Amino acid sequence: MVEGKKAEHTENLGSHGGRASSWLAVTVMLAGFTVAGFGLVAESWTLIWIGAGVFVVGGVLALVFDIFTDVVIDAPRAGMHAEDHR
Repeated sequence: MVEGKKAEHTENLGSHGGRASSWLAVTVMLAGFTVAGFGLVAESWTLIWIGAGVFVVGGVLALVFDIFTDVVIDAPRAGMHAEDHR
């Protein structure tokens, strides 16, 4: 590799990590899902509805934070050969 230049295969790799705000929205939805699931097992309608409410709050956060814009599309991989995958 020539000094100061990137290798061809390292360009346009992108990141799929997402923003912290997107992870917050997903975590809130996961917490709501977990609470509602525990409510189903415990046969508690109160926990089920609390979990459903928390899940909806997470969904609203996801819409506000626009989490779908975190998707990174890699560059096309046309022209790659089998030996490139080793």
